[in-house]
Amino acid sequence: MSQEKRFGTSEADLTASVGAATDVAPLSRANKPAHELTADEDVDVADWERVAAMDEFKELVAAKRKFIIPATVFFIVYYFALPLLVGYAPALMARKVFGVVNVAYLFALSQFFMAWILAALYVRAAGGFDALATRILSKLKGGR
Repeated sequence: MSQEKRFGTSEADLTASVGAATDVAPLSRANKPAHELTADEDVDVADWERVAAMDEFKELVAAKRKFIIPATVFFIVYYFALPLLVGYAPALMARKVFGVVNVAYLFALSQFFMAWILAALYVRAAGGFDALATRILSKLKGGR
């Protein structure tokens, strides 16, 4: 692929191009990607007070809280249970389950699985959050 096609430059454009083809915003005269725009450059600004007053937005925030707060509390309790149990119930945690593997090792290993399960549950719940966010965006862009 030629330099002209990658960066949108022409022979008349003497702008130095030193960026790679994988740059997020290649050096050219093209518009910046949306995530690089400053507040002054952004023409598609949302009316956040209107968004915050929408019933759909309140529903989205409530749905997120309903998942995130219990999941976070569960994670913190589960995570700190290991050092607490090792400190306050060493005999229980030292009990051999099979071979040299004790309860503390199994509990520590289970924390990886618990984190993966929580992540998978969040991904599934996020699909619902995305649907609510899409409804909010379509309502805002539709001007209803």
